Amino acid sequence: MLTIAILVIAINGFAQTKSSFTDPRNGKVYKTVTIGTQTWMAENLAYKAGGGCWAYNNDKENVKTYGYLYTWDTAKKACPAGWHLSSKDEWAALVTSLGGESVAGEKIKETGTDHWLKPVSGASDETGLSVLPGGFRNEEGVFYDLGYMFFGWCSSEEDAEKADHILIYSHTKSVTISYIKKIYGFSVRCVKD
Repeated sequence: MLTIAILVIAINGFAQTKSSFTDPRNGKVYKTVTIGTQTWMAENLAYKAGGGCWAYNNDKENVKTYGYLYTWDTAKKACPAGWHLSSKDEWAALVTSLGGESVAGEKIKETGTDHWLKPVSGASDETGLSVLPGGFRNEEGVFYDLGYMFFGWCSSEEDAEKADHILIYSHTKSVTISYIKKIYGFSVRCVKD
């Protein structure tokens, strides 16, 4: 009996509270989820900033599902007041609470294959973050990997040219925290201040 109780606590140990937030800049309503002490937007940011912001393939229809892709400099300023670009430490804390980099990806991906192209490795979205594969825009302005990968900026930088980012593939359970040139276009997940 004790073993079952511990298992239930481990499975449901994410203390989620689902809600919503309306961005006063454009009226967009975002799903939100509180996991532990962090409140995250449960959708990619879809705010049209000035320069350094694109719809995937320059098709505004993609924004409805995947949000915009931002350079790092634009991403740092794109979240609404009271919110900020998620940090490497915030992602790392979340990933650690989910069992580490080798398994956390499956726990934050949207379930099913409506947006993730097959094969989706064990996506359960037990956190409610519903991470989507918005692809990316490279330094030459070419778009890649819609449906296959989530690339999300972190607020921390490695040096003057490179910043940290999160990478989740459709076919793995893992989350990778790495760094890349700041001029790439990646998705943004905002966290409440």
